[in-house]
Amino acid sequence: MSNQAFKFKQFSIDQDRCAMKIGTDGVLLGAWSSLDHHPDSILDIGTGTGLIALMLAQRSNAGLIDALEIEVNAYEQSVENFENSDWGDRLFCYHAAFDEFVEEMQDEEKYDLIISNPPFYSEDYKTGDEDRDQARFADALPFSELIEGASLLLSKSGHFDLIIPFSEEKQAIEIAISHNLFLRKITRVKGTETSAIKRSLLSFNFKNQDPEIDELVLEISRHKYTPEFKDLVKDFYLKL
Repeated sequence: MSNQAFKFKQFSIDQDRCAMKIGTDGVLLGAWSSLDHHPDSILDIGTGTGLIALMLAQRSNAGLIDALEIEVNAYEQSVENFENSDWGDRLFCYHAAFDEFVEEMQDEEKYDLIISNPPFYSEDYKTGDEDRDQARFADALPFSELIEGASLLLSKSGHFDLIIPFSEEKQAIEIAISHNLFLRKITRVKGTETSAIKRSLLSFNFKNQDPEIDELVLEISRHKYTPEFKDLVKDFYLKL
């Protein structure tokens, strides 16, 4: 993967010191997450390069956009990416583990939107790169800990949005229900019309409702993208 800066339409991201580079999952989540409830405070858990926080700064008028990153190189790089953007006065990154952050912040003002592209390779295999493993493997931040923590930090009318493997969808929904978080919307993502569902984009809130369910196909063929995907990310990618 390239260490070069990744240029979007309104911001650029340096990623040479981040274990996990810019990927489709983060862009999908940052573009898909609904802002219809006009969040004034946002938290991006496991921000990495700062991508999703920056996307939401571009898309919203939220006065406060906090990010959280435990890996020191990614934390330092996200801070620089925030400072180099047009929205540095609204963006702040904490260097802390999520459980410590929750313990410190749960009695403070709640967030109107909590968002996360969490680590999710839960198999035993490790790459040998400690930073990359921490960024990518679920034992660094289990779903149970992520969802419970989000439920403690989320405002009554807030949304909690994340992207996960489709294979983990049922488990995540069950864990969320145990913390009084209910599915508001789900979009299942496929590479092509004939391929298997790969990812689930999930949005939860505290209201028990019938969720909106739809599907997103990314490509018609190799590097030929569907109108739906292009419409979703058109404000970000330079060449799409």
